[in-house]
Amino acid sequence: MDTTNSVAIITGGASGLGEATARALVEKGSRVALIDMDQRRGEKLVTELGNAAIFCPGDVSSEKEVEGIVETVKKTFGTFQVVLNCAGVGGDIKVVGKEGVMPLEAFNRTIQINLVGTFNVVRATASTLMENNPNDKGERGVYINTASIAAYDGQVGQAAYSSSKGAVVSLTLTLAREFANNGIRIMTILPGIMDTPLLGKLPENIRERLAKQVPFPPRLGDPSEFASLACHIIENTYLNGEHIRLDGGLRMGFGRR
Repeated sequence: MDTTNSVAIITGGASGLGEATARALVEKGSRVALIDMDQRRGEKLVTELGNAAIFCPGDVSSEKEVEGIVETVKKTFGTFQVVLNCAGVGGDIKVVGKEGVMPLEAFNRTIQINLVGTFNVVRATASTLMENNPNDKGERGVYINTASIAAYDGQVGQAAYSSSKGAVVSLTLTLAREFANNGIRIMTILPGIMDTPLLGKLPENIRERLAKQVPFPPRLGDPSEFASLACHIIENTYLNGEHIRLDGGLRMGFGRR
């Protein structure tokens, strides 16, 4: 898929991995529709990106809101060819911790945003991609979902987070097969320890300790590296039905206390 003159929907597009990807795509000549709950950051970014971007505040787990946003994007840009799901929540909570048993709502909230939100955006956009005219390679659209290395290397307290990201990984091949006859590809990126606003809240000594765990390069990942991979996936037609770790070779172990 040519990134020049394409249109991309990016959830979680106001900050972190989504923001970096939006900037990279606009630089390549794409137009972007950013979906995020943070209206202030979203409107600020759109002001920077100019006419190539619109901001659509919304909750990815809401069926009605996402369907409305899809219609707004189509009215603004005509159609879209790329959908990047970067919206998600982190956090950790033990099943049985100092404050007692994990509330079921805490587990459900993570699943609802990370997994159901991802699927909700896919289901709301699939029909539009199927209606696109195929390019000279028979391609109509590309999905890129965001999981995490926690899908495989889940740590203590990540039962909800790892479950949600593991499920996103499992969707990859299934949806690639379902959409194959429509000329639609689907890929998933599994970031490692990335230098996003979420990690920016941690004390510097903890950030340094995390960075030293990465084999090479021994540092936190930069959101621009995620954006670079996302752009390559969009442009490389033979990438389909697979998930890619972006982690500097990191394999999270088990640290017994």
